[in-house]
Amino acid sequence: MRHSHASRMSLAMVGLISLMSGCITINLLPGPGPLKEEQLSGSGSSKVLLVELSGLISSQDDGGFIERPNLVAHLKEGLTRAAEDTAVKAVVVRINSPGGTVTASDVLYHELRVFKETRKIPIIASIMDLGASGGYYVAVAADTIVAHPSSVTGSLGVIMLTVNARGLLEKVGVETTAVTSGPKKDMGSPFRPMTEEERTIFQGVIDSFYQRFLHVVQVGRRNLTADQVRKLADGRIYSGEQAKELGLVDAIGYLDDAIEMAKKQAGLAEARVVVYRRPGEYVNNIYSRWLGGGGGLAGLTNLDLMALIRGGTPQFMYLWMP
Repeated sequence: MRHSHASRMSLAMVGLISLMSGCITINLLPGPGPLKEEQLSGSGSSKVLLVELSGLISSQDDGGFIERPNLVAHLKEGLTRAAEDTAVKAVVVRINSPGGTVTASDVLYHELRVFKETRKIPIIASIMDLGASGGYYVAVAADTIVAHPSSVTGSLGVIMLTVNARGLLEKVGVETTAVTSGPKKDMGSPFRPMTEEERTIFQGVIDSFYQRFLHVVQVGRRNLTADQVRKLADGRIYSGEQAKELGLVDAIGYLDDAIEMAKKQAGLAEARVVVYRRPGEYVNNIYSRWLGGGGGLAGLTNLDLMALIRGGTPQFMYLWMP
């Protein structure tokens, strides 16, 4: 008995020492868990799924205290679940985003298109405060776009974000050297100025992504000609009313109007409005936010530029960033 007691004391001492030395990791916060369905309103067997697209569009994890799938992974998981639920008769995508990276925006657009082709049910995009650049890019995958009366949208185009830290390094007496296999291998480096030839190369890549943006808008907005789309896509923003007049959105209305439109297009007299959320996320009504990160105009002040251009690598963005 005495030996057993001593053994327990020894194990306890080892555990305490290990804990103090950082050898044991204790996760006090629960993991994110799978998505669970929650009803917000309505009745009947049919469902209208409300999906959120809020904040900076990126496939990069937020790195917060609680792990959450990034925006791209979250939407993919939700659409996969909805594709298997025949009771889901329509989808409303609530958008509140200034855009994000070119690839992440295109992936979200692609996933919505694939879902629409697979399920063949109505998809309504509802733009809240902000649905600009990549946010609008994703919206054109929907059958109908509804803008809030005070929405900001547009900003169709591409921007490349990079930094030049050469002046700062010179002030602190730091010099960098790159040994490359070719003269263009370090183009876009934050440690030296960009040459005109390199700028021309980057402009060619940007022009290619811009053409992709124009094509996506023209496919989604059949009411606009290629010339009209190009004229509208000079990077400027539009109010919801302006966007309606120009043909970039179909209607002006609130989120509940978009939900009623989804029910009507699906031929439903009644339906339950549902969302997919994770354990610990509180969802009370259609305006509740259940994703991490900032959204809307206030979210512009929270953009982590160093995260966007991490390591000094240039980032190509479908992003409104005044």
